[in-house]
Amino acid sequence: MPRLLASLVLMSFALGFGGAKAQDARSLANDMVGQWELSTAGRDKTCAITLKSDGAPQGMKLELDKGCAAALPFTKTIATWSVKGLDIVRLQDAKGQSVIDVTEVESGIFEGTRTGEGVYLLQNLAAARALSKSTDQLIGDWSMVRGNDNQVCGLTLTNTPVENSPDNFQVFLKPRCEPAIAAFAPTMWRIERGEILLISAKGEIWRFEADDNAQWRLVPDTTDPLIMMRQ
Repeated sequence: MPRLLASLVLMSFALGFGGAKAQDARSLANDMVGQWELSTAGRDKTCAITLKSDGAPQGMKLELDKGCAAALPFTKTIATWSVKGLDIVRLQDAKGQSVIDVTEVESGIFEGTRTGEGVYLLQNLAAARALSKSTDQLIGDWSMVRGNDNQVCGLTLTNTPVENSPDNFQVFLKPRCEPAIAAFAPTMWRIERGEILLISAKGEIWRFEADDNAQWRLVPDTTDPLIMMRQ
């Protein structure tokens, strides 16, 4: 009898765990129904997608915006979508084969890669368009100051794409920057996951995070923080 009881307990646990996993997958599928934006990491190329709950061969139905094929040519092969495992959203071809798989990296933002092409993002369409608006608002002249409010550099963020790196935009330092910033010498910038990224020609990255005072602070923070402020 004890062995039978133990077996029943283990079976119940396994069934319950499996049911939880199935429920998680169903919850993710329900959450994904709606309008999304598929884009390059820098959002210079975008595609609006409507994920539907209607069943289709190999998955569920979706609709692609008319401009998708021109912006992201690989989307021409996307026919349906599905959820794989607990956290993978798959955009797939007519045979159910993956065109791109994305996983959630933060709330409402999914990330995936295509071999030889780089990183792509899938995010809520309304949120993505709000981000685009905020990106436009960042273009212009900025000051870099230290925690003592002394200006140590000036720079200009532009909306000019970088040749051979269209996910990024050109940035220009002004004369007389402090040595550490001049040595870093950023040439590109972009917005990524709510942060401003300054990128040097060598690929080094400085990340700036918005604070409560509508300023952008270099992270990780230090006792003598470097802050970006609009001029």
